[in-house]
Amino acid sequence: MSVPGHFLGEDSYPGVDSARDLPHACSPLAERNTGRYFLQVSTMSAAARYIRDLAEHGRHHFTTEEAAASLGCSLVAARAALRRLKARGEVSDPYRGFHVIIPPEYRRLGCLPADQFVPQLLQHLGEPYYVALLSAAELHGAAHQRPQAFQVMVKTNRRASSCGEVRVQFIARKDLDTIPVVERKTPRGLLRIASPEATALELVGYADQSGGLDNVASVISELADTINRDRLLTECERSPIAWVQRLGFLLDLTGHRDLADGLVVRVAVRATEFAPLVRSRPRTGATRDGRWKLAVNVTVEPDL
Repeated sequence: MSVPGHFLGEDSYPGVDSARDLPHACSPLAERNTGRYFLQVSTMSAAARYIRDLAEHGRHHFTTEEAAASLGCSLVAARAALRRLKARGEVSDPYRGFHVIIPPEYRRLGCLPADQFVPQLLQHLGEPYYVALLSAAELHGAAHQRPQAFQVMVKTNRRASSCGEVRVQFIARKDLDTIPVVERKTPRGLLRIASPEATALELVGYADQSGGLDNVASVISELADTINRDRLLTECERSPIAWVQRLGFLLDLTGHRDLADGLVVRVAVRATEFAPLVRSRPRTGATRDGRWKLAVNVTVEPDL
């Protein structure tokens, strides 16, 4: 990608007589004739001006290939210049080959906030996504506890990404394209977030990634005010019935019987057996809840 505008000024780079000399500053001939120091200083200066121009045009992300193309130098030289900018706290790389520009207000964080670069990163990777679980609940106003990582649902398993003090956790869901989302504006663009109804069901379905069932119940109690009953019923039709059973139980437990009552018919029709409240725990000796066809094999204690 070319940077908007022409940013190569004659007074911007020490040791360079004119902008015409810059493309040659990264060439093997320049390195032989003027030495490594000239190459490093001129490329570093050009890279600093490059990220300033990007930020001035409202863009705070770029790839190594884009930087090398705009600077007219090799990938090796571009990476070296970007390492120096990273050491100065001006850029960071949440993913190999993908960089973010850090404005002064986020220098102590060591990165942009996750919601300001995750959409661009996943577009770069060609990966559909939405913000999910505790991060989605927080964005919907259920901020019981700030999640330790920004949680993102994707189609394929990916390793967590760390960038300064920012951590992004990826969770895989193959039918991701069927999940309803809402879009919200951030300073860097639009962010896709699972709907409140989808979030409630995923919290019980991915309880281990959501801080355990006690925490899930606490979050759902706060999230309930944003849940639309009709949309919840629609979402229950495409969710595993065990998720519906567990969600209904937690809605009852946290005093949201108006939402829970709508799920009872779905459970009566679809549930063919008693599901465990916590799948990893044994059902032996568990109390049977006939309303939700659940084997209540743990005691849930939400923080209400």
